[in-house]
Amino acid sequence: MPALPPPRFAWRAVLIGWLLATVFSGAPSTAWALATGGDPWEATRAAGRMLLPQAQALPVLFAAAAVVHGTLSTFWALVCAYTLPRHHTGRWALALLTAVGLCHLLVVAPRAFPDVAALAFWPQMADHWAWGALMALGLRRGAQRAR
Repeated sequence: MPALPPPRFAWRAVLIGWLLATVFSGAPSTAWALATGGDPWEATRAAGRMLLPQAQALPVLFAAAAVVHGTLSTFWALVCAYTLPRHHTGRWALALLTAVGLCHLLVVAPRAFPDVAALAFWPQMADHWAWGALMALGLRRGAQRAR
């Protein structure tokens, strides 16, 4: 089996992007929930139920959500590392995460994850955009440091 070609970005840049995107991409939906008097843990519970559909306890759902979000973020960070161009990375990352968000929220969630499908669409879409922007920022910062 042939080896994979190297990614378009240094692994350090990919790690920085992954870390930024994974940790901070939920800020838009959390801010929206707080601003509108909603439950800031609703999206965390929904993500946790992707792995543990019957769970009710917030600490258990928080841990499950961390696994789900970390795993999905790792997958998409690798996709970004191998597919995004070095020029206009931010624009391409936002385009990619728009497509990913639409697929996740309008196709996958309604069929497989009812708690995710029940979340308000635009705050969740904003989280996808934040993920793409933060990933691109990390890739750019990591590429600058590598020089």
